[in-house]
Amino acid sequence: MADETYDAIVSSGDLTRHFVAEHPGKKIHWVGPERDSSIHRGLDAPLTPLEQADYIICTGLFDDETETPEDYRAMLLKARERKLSLICANPDIVVERGDRLIYCAGAIAELYRELGGESIFYGKPHQPIYERAMQLAAERRGHPVELNRVLAIGDSVRTDIAGAKGFGIDCLFVTRGIHSEQFEGVDQLDPASVTELFGHPPKALIRELRW
Repeated sequence: MADETYDAIVSSGDLTRHFVAEHPGKKIHWVGPERDSSIHRGLDAPLTPLEQADYIICTGLFDDETETPEDYRAMLLKARERKLSLICANPDIVVERGDRLIYCAGAIAELYRELGGESIFYGKPHQPIYERAMQLAAERRGHPVELNRVLAIGDSVRTDIAGAKGFGIDCLFVTRGIHSEQFEGVDQLDPASVTELFGHPPKALIRELRW
């Protein structure tokens, strides 16, 4: 996206780096692909094996083309034994890559939570990322932004719909996304179908987002 199309951006990675920066010197066990190394780069956060770590940072699977969350079960059980917190830098369970759905960090974090471990999520649908976005918007505008002037746009019921509802803002739902199979050939939804699909319905539907 061109720089002039936005005033500010906040991501789950930003919030995760902020967490790491607030815990200088703490040793982390990092789970994720090499392309995500910026999550700790330049910070006082030594990388260590799980047995020496103070907490875990998860940005994704090491190889999301071939692995599943089950490949991490043994590691997570060891982490639970040490009572390590897992900081999840991307709460998405899956994401679209071409015509496939790829597992994300959220899938590992949810499994760790199911196993009895502590997972801390930065990103939708959890409130810290919305609060930070609203803070940035207020700084740019010079005054607080009313929630009824805010629109969330996304394609996930679990993160975008739930996050918008939890924060009290409207949501524009993109049907040609991770739920595209459920909307195949559907041009209009009746109220019963909306409730079944979403629970809390979005403000409106759009097939794809075009700028």
